[in-house]
Amino acid sequence: MLVVVALAGGMFATVSPAPASADALSDAYARQRALERQIAAQKAAIASLTASQSALSSKLSNTKATLTSVVSDLNVVRVDIVAMTVSVAQAQGSVDEMVATVAQLDGELADLERQERAKSDQLDARKAILADRIRNAYDTDRTSLFESLLSSEDFTDVLSEVSYHLDFADQDKALAEQIASDQQVLAVMHQTTDMARFQADQLRQEAATQKASLDAQLADLAAAKAKLVDLQKQYQSLLAAQQSQYAQLAASKSKLAAQLAAEAAAMKKLDALIDKLVLQAMQAGGIPSRYSGSFHWPMPGVITQPFGCTGFYMEPPLGSCAHFHSGIDIANTSGTPIRAAGPGKVVYAGRSPYDPAYIVIIAHASNLVTWYAHVQTRIPVRVGQFVVQGQVIAYEGCTGWCTGPHLHWAVRLNGTWVNPRLFL
Repeated sequence: MLVVVALAGGMFATVSPAPASADALSDAYARQRALERQIAAQKAAIASLTASQSALSSKLSNTKATLTSVVSDLNVVRVDIVAMTVSVAQAQGSVDEMVATVAQLDGELADLERQERAKSDQLDARKAILADRIRNAYDTDRTSLFESLLSSEDFTDVLSEVSYHLDFADQDKALAEQIASDQQVLAVMHQTTDMARFQADQLRQEAATQKASLDAQLADLAAAKAKLVDLQKQYQSLLAAQQSQYAQLAASKSKLAAQLAAEAAAMKKLDALIDKLVLQAMQAGGIPSRYSGSFHWPMPGVITQPFGCTGFYMEPPLGSCAHFHSGIDIANTSGTPIRAAGPGKVVYAGRSPYDPAYIVIIAHASNLVTWYAHVQTRIPVRVGQFVVQGQVIAYEGCTGWCTGPHLHWAVRLNGTWVNPRLFL
C-alpha cells in the first residue's frame, strides 16, 4: 500500500512555489470594474457635451442668420450672445477636461501594460519551473523509490522516504494551481489593458472632434460679436440722426404740424394712385387675383420702428392712433440692396408725385401690394417689369421726409395697411 501511495504521488524536483491566492484575481477584476465605471461616466459626459455643442451650434447658426437678416431687438441678440459666450466657455472646460482624461488614461495604460508584462514574465517563469519538473519526472526512474523502500532498514525510514516524495507532489499541485490562477489574472489584466487602450484612442478622437467643433463655434461667436458691434454703431448713428431731425422739427410746432398734414395728404393721394395703377396692371394681365406664397425680408438690418401705433411724433395720424406707422423701418448701411419680398409686377418706380421720396411698389395680386420707400434715386427696375422674389429692385437711401438712411417697407391688403410680418 505504501508503494502504491508513493507511486500515485509522483516524483518531481524540489521547489517552493507561492501559494495560490484569489487576491490578485480580485484586484484585477476590481480594477477592470473601476475602468468600466470610468468609461461609462466618460461616455455620459461626451453625450452631454455633444448635445450641448449641437444646441450651441444651432443657436449660433440662428443668431448668425438673424444678424445677417433683420434684427428686431439688438438687446435680445446681445443677451443671446452673452449666454452663448458662457456656453462656449463651459464647452472649452469640458474639452480641456477630456484632453486631461486622455493623458490620465495614457498613464494608466502604460501602468497596466507594465503590470501585464510583469505578470506574463512571472507566469512564464512558473511554467518553465513546472515543465522542468515534469521533464525530471520522466527522466528519473521510478524504480528508485522501490530501491529506497527495499533498502530501508526499518519501517520508520520507509515512512520518511514516502512522506518526502508525497511533499514533492503537493508542491507540484500548488505550483500548477498558481499557474492556473496567474493565467486567469493575466487574462483579466489583458482585457483591462485592451479596454483602456481602446477607450484612450476613442476619447482622443472624440476630443479632437469636439475641439474642432469648439474652434468653429469660437469663430462664429467672434463673428457674431463683431457683427453686433457694427449693428449697434449703425443703430446709434441712425437714432442720433433721427433725434437731431426730430429736434429741429419739434422746435417749431407749427412746422411739424404742417409736415404731418402734408404727409397724410400725400399718402392719401398716393394710395388712390396706386390702387388705380394696380387695376390697370391687372387688366393688362400678369397679376393673379390671389397671392398664395409668403414674403421674405427685403433687406437685412435693424428694425428702428415697427408697424402700428407709435409715439414717434413725425408719423401722421390714422384711425384711433394719433401717430401711426404704416410699415416697418429697416436700417442698414446706405446703399444696401433692397430685394423684392415676393414675385410680382412693378406698378410704380421713381419719385412720388406728392412728396420728395423715391419709391418702388410691386403688385403681387389684385388685392396685395408691397411698398419700398425712401430708396435712392437709382432704381434698377421699371414700371411693368415682372420681378422674382429676391431680385434687387432698389437701394437703401434717405429720400423724401427721412430722418436717416432706412427702408420703409409696407404691405397693403384689400386697401388696408397690414403688418408685413403676417406674410413672412
